[in-house]
Amino acid sequence: MVHGEVWTLKELFVYPNEYIYWSIQIVMYPFMTGLVAGAFVLSSLYHVFGIKQLKEMARFALVFSFALLFAAPMPIVLHLQFPFRGINVFMTPHFTSAIAAFGIVFFTYGAIVASELWFLYRKHFVEIALPLKQKQDKSLFEWIKFLIFCALTLGEYNIDEESLKRDEKAIKILAGLGIPVACFLHGYAGFIFGSVKANALWMTPLMPVIFIMSAIVSGIALCMLTYIVTMEIRKLIFARKKTPYQVFQSKEEIKGVEINVIQMTARYLLFFLIFAISLELLDLIFRGYTAVKSWDVLRSVIYGKDFIDIFILQYGIGNLVPFILFLMPGLTIRRAVLGVILVLFGVFMMRWNVVIGGQAFSLSFAGYMHYHMPIIPHDWDTFKEGLGGALSIFIMPFVLFWIISKLFPVFEYKESH
Repeated sequence: MVHGEVWTLKELFVYPNEYIYWSIQIVMYPFMTGLVAGAFVLSSLYHVFGIKQLKEMARFALVFSFALLFAAPMPIVLHLQFPFRGINVFMTPHFTSAIAAFGIVFFTYGAIVASELWFLYRKHFVEIALPLKQKQDKSLFEWIKFLIFCALTLGEYNIDEESLKRDEKAIKILAGLGIPVACFLHGYAGFIFGSVKANALWMTPLMPVIFIMSAIVSGIALCMLTYIVTMEIRKLIFARKKTPYQVFQSKEEIKGVEINVIQMTARYLLFFLIFAISLELLDLIFRGYTAVKSWDVLRSVIYGKDFIDIFILQYGIGNLVPFILFLMPGLTIRRAVLGVILVLFGVFMMRWNVVIGGQAFSLSFAGYMHYHMPIIPHDWDTFKEGLGGALSIFIMPFVLFWIISKLFPVFEYKESH
């Protein structure tokens, strides 16, 4: 059976060898890489531009971006018929193609984020390692913890004021370098689609810019949602333990910090959301104005076959509704949660409409193809190219974030460890 035949439904005149080859995993690929770039840009708003109100969110977003980084290439690995070939992209990187360049960009960005995290948490590593180093009778758990944190210090135990200032300077430099690299990491995904001359829907020079702007929006939205969930869990733990164990002295103070951080972050989300919506509408208007040879079939897809997906789900529910929610004064936590969920849905639908919608029409311009995502898998292909594979990819960074946060605490502690 040909790859894609299971979930492809053909209508009118379609070539025999045409199927929906790029399925849900190729939708998840730009979606996940966009979350990586957006989370890093959010963290850089404090480290580079000095927006002190985002200090709490910046630390959180940087760690979350690092967790997302490991999940970003996984959709491609699952989509490959021979996934072990995926390592060739990283082992033999070169700039002769956009996919091949991913190896260089990915490792460069990973090195920048890892280095920035090390400088940010070096003091924490030393404060954990030194007491354990001086302790004589260590338990097995303390020995393991001692070895891990000693390794993380890289042998540098100096945490005087001068060395910490050098760390802050290094963090600012790395954050500044990381912004264009993070944008290029996701922009090249848009470049891949925008450079496909054979597809009329994808070929536009605005595609990389649209991808970057929507990536920043989705990354900020996911960080806000995860931050809110984390803070709510912390309030529940605080209420059960009845004792303050972190920088906050009361449950009300935790709630106050949460609201202030979310309201400030929402302003920047709204700012980038305006740019993302404007670029997408500009691209749509430009296509209609130029009306190239392929516009007839594109119009039938955009205003006909995919009208609900594009104008109702993406622009309406995913863009207009959250735009109004964030524009209304007196933003609350509940309204913020609803808004960021709708923003994430809108960005996901944008990726869906680009990837799936771009394959909706035949190259004959006289037929259409419809993608039916496998919900209940009956073999490995229908699992990884269906709902199960997509959910697995989306859940993966949250599990990694929980593990990584054990080494890199995302909230400042009152007492040194």
